[in-house]
Amino acid sequence: MAEPEKQLRHEKHYRYVSTHDVGYWSRSFLQDLERTCLDHSRRRCWGIGFGLSFRVVALDPNFKKLSMERIVSAYKRTTTRAILLDYDGTLMPQASIDKSPSSKSIGIINSLCRDKKNMVFLVSARSRKTVAEWFSQCEKLGLAAEHGYFLRLMRDAEWETCVPVADTTWKQIAQPVMQLYTETTDGSTIEDKETALVWCYEDADPDFGSCQAKELLDHLESVLANEPVTVKSGQNIVEGVSKGLVAKRLLSIMQENQIAADFVLCIGDDRSDDDMFEVIATSMTAPTITQNAEVFACTVGQKPSKAKYYLDDTAEIVRLMQGLASVSEQTLTE
Repeated sequence: MAEPEKQLRHEKHYRYVSTHDVGYWSRSFLQDLERTCLDHSRRRCWGIGFGLSFRVVALDPNFKKLSMERIVSAYKRTTTRAILLDYDGTLMPQASIDKSPSSKSIGIINSLCRDKKNMVFLVSARSRKTVAEWFSQCEKLGLAAEHGYFLRLMRDAEWETCVPVADTTWKQIAQPVMQLYTETTDGSTIEDKETALVWCYEDADPDFGSCQAKELLDHLESVLANEPVTVKSGQNIVEGVSKGLVAKRLLSIMQENQIAADFVLCIGDDRSDDDMFEVIATSMTAPTITQNAEVFACTVGQKPSKAKYYLDDTAEIVRLMQGLASVSEQTLTE
């Protein structure tokens, strides 16, 4: 190695070592500790799960179960409603083998869509072909496929994209890696969509599948570091696109029509839905939502979330939606 290069390397490393001393690392550690413990005394701690999946989570004291009476009362007295619903794990149980919507779910959605006071969007990680087939009977339902990459305002409208057309050459890198994990994890599958590759392990052994998913996540982040794609872990999946785009699009449509929502309901079940909850929360001061609007961001189950409310399972979500649909049906017959 040439002397000038040695000197440059020495200066570079010396500068790093001299600025990152014991004091620096101590301050860094304490800052992380303080940030982690911020408002910790106000939070409620719960033990969740069993075995390797056991963990202690700290929940905000304002995080509470959604009252059926309160939301129905708010629904009755409001006139401009925005409703955002996740599908898998929210309206449809994750453990269900047949993922297509039941006739009951279709009926509930159609009742909500027939109400002229409502604008309803259903968000799914599925491909646009799949959701279009499943909800072909829902004429006025807005659909968001592949976590919001593709949007359709109603059945007879054209699909639109929320972001520029994606470069998917990264799939050639990711596919072999994901295939290797699929072959070594019984019950796992790869779903190849237009804008994403999804590794699903919901039918695999829970503990082994979870360990494999974490390892795959690290592996993909490494090999795709320089590619135009993000890697995300969801409920029994590893993939990437923000659902927050759907919430932004729905509210922007209402704004274009000079409509301000006085009732917003957003329901999801995993971390990918936090993007929607965050958009809804930040929009409360925007003209897209009235000042005294009733806003309900709800997740499925008690867990750390950006939602303010929770319901225990998909059965409770369906009962809630059925209750709101009944109110709309009564209004239509009056």
